[in-house]
Amino acid sequence: MTPDEAREMIRAALVTVAPDVVLDEVDPDADLREELDLDSIDFQAYTAELARRSGLAVTEDDQRRLTTLAAGVDFLTRARTHC
Repeated sequence: MTPDEAREMIRAALVTVAPDVVLDEVDPDADLREELDLDSIDFQAYTAELARRSGLAVTEDDQRRLTTLAAGVDFLTRARTHC
């Protein structure tokens, strides 16, 4: 998976919990929970949707690492490259 494909997958997953999100306006290193005002339930819904779309298992440890756009892109590109 390319970084652009990963960003698109993240955007699609985020739209399910933050319909007005514009990824170009999100700092890649900012905490998505703060940047998009996501509560813990929204964040869990986002990571579950990301898991569903990617076909990857997203563990609790992964959730702790998926707090930024950059980390999400890295997670998806690494995981999909090693599948």
